Amino acid sequence: MKKYKYAVVAVDLLIFTIQEDDLKILLVKMKKSPFYHFWAAPGGLIKPKESLEKAAFRELYEKTGIKNIYLEQLYTFGDPKRDPTGRVISVAYFALINATKIKLKTTKKYLDIKWFSAKNLPILAYDHKEMINYALLRLHWKLEYTNIAYSLLPKYFTFSQLQRVYEIILNKKLDKRNFRRRMLFLKIVKPTQIKKIGEPHRPARLFTFTKRSPEIISK
Repeated sequence: MKKYKYAVVAVDLLIFTIQEDDLKILLVKMKKSPFYHFWAAPGGLIKPKESLEKAAFRELYEKTGIKNIYLEQLYTFGDPKRDPTGRVISVAYFALINATKIKLKTTKKYLDIKWFSAKNLPILAYDHKEMINYALLRLHWKLEYTNIAYSLLPKYFTFSQLQRVYEIILNKKLDKRNFRRRMLFLKIVKPTQIKKIGEPHRPARLFTFTKRSPEIISK
């Protein structure tokens, strides 16, 4: 088992999506000792002349096949004992994505790649359970003051679809009237002239985000 003589820096990636009415996170299956057959967030060491952000995007594409998404720095994990191979400081990044058209792939360094329910995680390598728990807490906070939900929804959606995204992440039911009032008051979304047809009931008006890029909301 390799031991690093000096401290090195890594990036780890916590990628979330909503599938099957559940919040899921992307994990890879480890192939090397001492975490053989454990699952972990994708990631790796940064190169000597590489910025943290470039390393995060490189590792994301190499380990998962995903690119062109918004990554946000989450936290730095630096417990001296977090990695048995030596002193590894990890800078974690996280993202919410719509994974509908994404085809996952990984390298020969891993045995598998798969989405897991954030509420039913397998045994994880390193301190990745701690990372995921912190990322979930951050997601809860960011729903309160940003438009982060835009990355999980298509360009046009019903208000019910928007509310369900919030309910899944927050893991609780929300009052329909209060939720609608708040979203419109904050001007996160706006109505369109498009309606969803083909339903057995009255066609629902579709909405869209006022901005499809990260934005802090003024309360």
